[in-house]
Amino acid sequence: MNELILSFLIIAFAFTGLAVGLIFKNQPIKGSCGGMANLEDGSTCEICGRSDLENCND
Repeated sequence: MNELILSFLIIAFAFTGLAVGLIFKNQPIKGSCGGMANLEDGSTCEICGRSDLENCND
């Protein structure tokens, strides 16, 4: 039981650290491969099928 509580606390501490870092950095989260920003003009997204960057805020 102690291992379960310890592992939960470690994971909770890691998520809290990530959240605090994002709050202080004050920048949006970016994908590692670029996502919609790296598509050529007019090509569609392989995930959602959209081709307009303006409609990807959903």
